[in-house]
Amino acid sequence: MTLFKSAPKSLCVLRLSAIGDVCHAISVVQAIQKHWPKTEITWICGKIEAQLIGDLPGIHVIVFDKKLGLKGMKAVWKQLSSTKFDVLLHMQAALRASALSFGIKAKYKVGFGKNRTKEGQWLFTNKHLPESESFHVLDNFADFARYLGVPFSQPSWNIRVSDEDRQFAKEIIGDKTTLVISAAASKDSRNWLTERYALLADYAIEQGMQVILCGSPAEREVKLAEDITNLTKGSVTDLVGKTSLKQLTAVLSEARVVLAPDSGPAHLATTQGTSVIGLYAHSDPRRTGPYNNLDLVANAYDEHIQKQTGKALKDIPWGTRAKGDDLMASISVEQVCLLLNKAVEKN
Repeated sequence: MTLFKSAPKSLCVLRLSAIGDVCHAISVVQAIQKHWPKTEITWICGKIEAQLIGDLPGIHVIVFDKKLGLKGMKAVWKQLSSTKFDVLLHMQAALRASALSFGIKAKYKVGFGKNRTKEGQWLFTNKHLPESESFHVLDNFADFARYLGVPFSQPSWNIRVSDEDRQFAKEIIGDKTTLVISAAASKDSRNWLTERYALLADYAIEQGMQVILCGSPAEREVKLAEDITNLTKGSVTDLVGKTSLKQLTAVLSEARVVLAPDSGPAHLATTQGTSVIGLYAHSDPRRTGPYNNLDLVANAYDEHIQKQTGKALKDIPWGTRAKGDDLMASISVEQVCLLLNKAVEKN
């Protein structure tokens, strides 16, 4: 049973953040566009995420500034005051997003199914996905498309990158086989050890690769890049805080391999068809890992979550995180070097 037998006139996507999840959502929204090219699509997102999706063809983007709180919500509601959508895809099961959805008018407000929802999203929606067997976050998003009546099999992406941004990346990377390291996750405890990033960088340089560090201008990320650079024997290029989001996308596109913990650049690289080595200990890589490169994941999650819960993997609830500040130490340099070799050979 699908919600629509023919294309709706208008559709609103509510997915505010973060970059990785927005990357997953883009593939789903673009599948809807391809199937229903005349449906008018509006996407409400955060300020940073708007840098990525603001120029996607055929999508009207409305920016919600979460720092403004209720004032920011009212600004969105005012922009949409004369609009009633055929359907709202409430693709973020967070209380802030649900509060924002309250002032968005739509005939149908579709939320996650009972086994995937949280933070009271159920109360803010009038249609709900069936309980899902989908495991990866992207596949859970794809369930929205299928529920509407849009077929979805494999994800694809069409993210615009300007000629200037492409040229920026080409000038940095040249014709060198390049490893990009995005070292910082959203929390420091989810980062790999600083000295191990440096050892891995030295190994890549010994193999004839160029190494580039990337990340946001956040102070903690800049400091991490400086520490890695100081520990590395060879020469690395530090781009942390020195690129726009689209410039970073271009750099990731030109790279041979990207190394990252669970972070936005890992998923941004996936949209560009670049191989990603994922470093995971706190979240299940089968749920949040680089979608097309789960075979390149250094997975310490299974060990820690089974030890902490005393349960087999099949009995652990979806979304359960392992806890601890030193879990990433279980991932060895040797393990990641082998994955780097594998990734280079695949290309």
